Parts: sequence; structure tokens; C-alpha cells
Amino acid sequence: MIPYGSLVLCVTPKGKRSLKRLVSGEVWHSQDGTLAADDVAKASFGDCITTSLGRPVQILAVTLQDLLKGIKRQTQIIYPKDVAYICLRLGAGPGRTICEAGCGSGGLTLALSWFCGPTGRVVSHDAREEFAKLARRNLDWAGQGSNVEIHVQDVANGFCVTEADALFLDVRTPWEYLDQALAAIRPGATLGFLLPTVVQVSELLKGLERGPFDHIEVQELLLRDWKPLADRLRPADRMIAHTGFLVFCRHQIRNREFDELRPKGTRERKQQAALEERLGLLDE
Repeated sequence: MIPYGSLVLCVTPKGKRSLKRLVSGEVWHSQDGTLAADDVAKASFGDCITTSLGRPVQILAVTLQDLLKGIKRQTQIIYPKDVAYICLRLGAGPGRTICEAGCGSGGLTLALSWFCGPTGRVVSHDAREEFAKLARRNLDWAGQGSNVEIHVQDVANGFCVTEADALFLDVRTPWEYLDQALAAIRPGATLGFLLPTVVQVSELLKGLERGPFDHIEVQELLLRDWKPLADRLRPADRMIAHTGFLVFCRHQIRNREFDELRPKGTRERKQQAALEERLGLLDE
């Protein structure tokens, strides 16, 4: 038995996937015929239910990836391949406070809520009220969000949290808000950023050079499916390639003695000299 109010994933033999909420008395219509929600409720996850046209439909339990793909969107959402890694790097989990800005349609917000659970806290910001309302509707639809605060606020005016364990910025010019970010997090906290172009990444790196940040990494995740045929295993013809650059760092007060003891080859010494020259010009 599947409880009423549950979200279920319906899959047809042709691979069409749709998310439905079980509401007593409802009848779902499609090109494959009608399917009564009451009949689905009597089944178990993994069962096949026959439509009015005699076509089988698989009834599957919903995963976080299904929810991310099923939310209503007015903005480009972060891809699941990036969402999972972001949550890992931010340390999203029970008891943690995660801050984010640029919630948009709420894809990452949903994942952070999922991983942080009832003892965690997610503090989200967006400058546009319509996006904040959409993110909240998507959280309610997915059965998540009881641990999420959504603030309609331009983070140029600061964040609505202090001593956060991690912070993620999905905004166009994150280097403009680094001072505000520092005021929102605890020492040693992880910061993450998502940017689509190398020009933006370069500007962010210049901003991070001038602040108390260390352990800076720039990454790009590529996802390639393979055709699951045991006797003809090969890559799929298409793949999810560039979706954005991920930048991570730590809030870390720099220590000159520590930095001087880091191993440096010829290239690293030249890079350090160029950095010091660049920072010196900025201070003048």
C-alpha cells in the first residue's frame, strides 16, 4: 500500500517518466490511457499497473534526483551532478547551518534541506520575491523545507545569518559580496561558488587573493552515460558536459610563516612573485 499524499514516479514502456501525487479519487490521463490513483494506492512500489488501454505502467518510489528534475522552474537550475558534489563539499548534514544566495527555483535549496534534515538549518536568499516564492512552493511540493528560511534580500546588504558552517553563492558577480560572506560564516568555513564562464572565475580568484581565503580549487564536472549492454558496452552518443565551474575555498587567515614553508618550484615562485606584485599594485 502506498499512502495517499505520496509522490510516485510513473514510467511507461517508452520511457516517459512523470511525477504524480496520490490523491484519493483522482484519475490520471495520458496517451496510454487513464490510471486511477486509488488503484495505484493499492499497489506497492515496483509494481506494474495497467491503464484503461491495457498498457503497463511501472510505479516507482521517488528519489532526490527525481524531485530535482520535477520542480517547476523559472530559472536555470543547478544540475544534479553538480548539486551532489556541492552538498558534499559544503558538508551539508545533520546539525549544520548552510547559507546560500541566489536560490532561484530552489533546486540546490531542496537538496540542502534533504541532506541537513530536521536538526540542520538552511538560510537562503534571493533579491527577487517571485523566485523566493517559487522556491518555497517547490519545497512544499517536494515535502521538504521545514528546516529552510528564505529571505527576500539583496546580499549586498548582508546575509541573514552569522556563524554559518558553509556558504554557497550562485550569483553573477560573487567577488562583490566576499566581505558580506565573511560576516556570515565562522572561521574555517567552506565557501562555494558556481560560475558559467572563465572570465567570471578569473575575477573571483582575484577577489579571493585579497581576502582571508585558502585551499582554493576550481573544478568542472562532466557526466558521461554508457549504454548498459553487456555485449556491446560503449559510451552513449551524448553527454552532460560543461554546466558551470565550481570554485571552493576556506575562510582561512593567511600565515606568512606557513606559506613560506610550502614547497615551491620555479613555476610556483614566479606565480607567487606575480601575485605579490599584483596585490602591491592594488594597495597603491
